[in-house]
Amino acid sequence: MTEKILVVDDGKNICEILEFNLRNEGYEVECAYSAEEALRKLKPEHSLVLLDVMMGGMSGYKMAEKLRKDKNPVPIIFLTAKDTENDMLTGFSVGGDDYISKPFSIKEVIARVKAVLKRSDAAKKNEDKIQVINDVKIDFNTKEVIIGEMVIPLTRTEFEIITLLSSNPSRIFERDDIIDALWKDAPYITERTIDVHIGRLRKKLGDRASLILSRPGYGYRFNDSVK
Repeated sequence: MTEKILVVDDGKNICEILEFNLRNEGYEVECAYSAEEALRKLKPEHSLVLLDVMMGGMSGYKMAEKLRKDKNPVPIIFLTAKDTENDMLTGFSVGGDDYISKPFSIKEVIARVKAVLKRSDAAKKNEDKIQVINDVKIDFNTKEVIIGEMVIPLTRTEFEIITLLSSNPSRIFERDDIIDALWKDAPYITERTIDVHIGRLRKKLGDRASLILSRPGYGYRFNDSVK
């Protein structure tokens, strides 16, 4: 089945260029010129959203935030001229999966699209798997972490990090290991980015923050013996 991509950008020239090149790669492509139009067009069969940040009306960040609040797990790659580290972290914090700065090369976009779709396919292979550590449940089908009866609202990236660590509990992951596993084709991701994601993840885990252990000078590992 052909993977379907929704391109969202208020620049029609950009949409046309992306549509042409992505179709040449074998993808089915649909365009929307605003976040509001994109929300109307977005369907469960879409495999990925390429989303501009700065648009008239609703911003790309607001659209992504709405999708994640509605528990829509569709992968999102932000396309934006805002390229500071804080902008990037904002994109990840609202549920983005990757972040491409404008101007960009088509080869870069295609490589990142393929990488995100590959990660998404890998995540689907874990469906129906549930990991339980005392009162903590990691549900790989619903992409949720549940502590007792409380569902912890994680971003996609945060869930991918806890999935990576929990699937290899005896291993210490250096920051570069996490970058290679989740952002292999994204050279702009720094070690500080990983620390920020881990910090937010541990804060959301609250009393169960010790599920993610830090080894100064080494990295992070999952603590499956937490009480």
